[in-house]
Amino acid sequence: MMNKKGKIRIVFMGTPEFAVNILVSLMQGRLYEVVGVVTVPDKPIGRHASVLQFSPVKTYALSKGLPILQPENMEDETFLSALNKLNADLQVVVAFRILPKVVWNMPRLGTFNLHASLLPNYRGAAPINWAIINGETCTGVTTFYLDENIDTGHIIRRKKLKIGEDDNFKIVHDGLMRKGASLVQETIRAILKDNDKPREQEFLIKKGKISLKPAPKIFKETCRIDWHQPVKRIYDFIRGLSPYPAAWTEIVSPEGVRTTLKIYQAEKHFVAHELPVGIVRTDRKSYIDVAVEDGYLRLLSIQLAGKKRLPVADFLNGFKQIGEYKVD
Repeated sequence: MMNKKGKIRIVFMGTPEFAVNILVSLMQGRLYEVVGVVTVPDKPIGRHASVLQFSPVKTYALSKGLPILQPENMEDETFLSALNKLNADLQVVVAFRILPKVVWNMPRLGTFNLHASLLPNYRGAAPINWAIINGETCTGVTTFYLDENIDTGHIIRRKKLKIGEDDNFKIVHDGLMRKGASLVQETIRAILKDNDKPREQEFLIKKGKISLKPAPKIFKETCRIDWHQPVKRIYDFIRGLSPYPAAWTEIVSPEGVRTTLKIYQAEKHFVAHELPVGIVRTDRKSYIDVAVEDGYLRLLSIQLAGKKRLPVADFLNGFKQIGEYKVD
């Protein structure tokens, strides 16, 4: 199935910005050629759903003139026929969707996925978020062959990335995106040299005697802050969801009116105090502290419902009465 220049043919599958960076690196390969892209269908947006929003992967693929497939159903015969006609030797998947066996089993060299964790830990849809939320100091990226289950296939290669104490989701996301691009290149070279040496995840689990940590999909309610947690736990929760989708709470006025407040950045302060959890302390000029059981969370960047994201000092210019509120 190689092209006339002797390069193997690759089909790339992905959706978000994280995947775009990997596709960009693949377009620069000398031993292979990207012959097509598979991504999600266009998303209707706008008041009357009259505008179609392209995935980031589609936008980039269009700019490079790549053939694009956007199946609603991955087992649709029309899609399978079109995919087969691309004559891929290998398929590379990054942040896409669950593939049926008829798809991942199609190329002669198989299909591998890039996952944003050190598998077997953090299998699931949101591995970066959960690694930070759980206070991990190290994460990474993994390439593995797809099989019938989710994120359980034989591991090909892994690369580690240190998580700094104050790193948020975006910082770790971008670091893993760069690591991922080089790991995908390394994985393809190993496959072409027949030096991939895949390892079973179950073997690694038994060898390391590890308790697996999951990475389930994150929903709005997942992002609500539980203030009855230690200050370090809440701090990690906030940075693990920043800047997207963002941790949130409700501020409650003396009259009981509730308003949603998103928190993008905070500082942890371990200070003994006797204030009830959720009480707000402020000088009404430069800081807002929220009392928790073993200290304070000092809010640095926040967004009131219906308003812009602001540094706390700017927020206080227009909302000095925050000191009369509590959080819940």
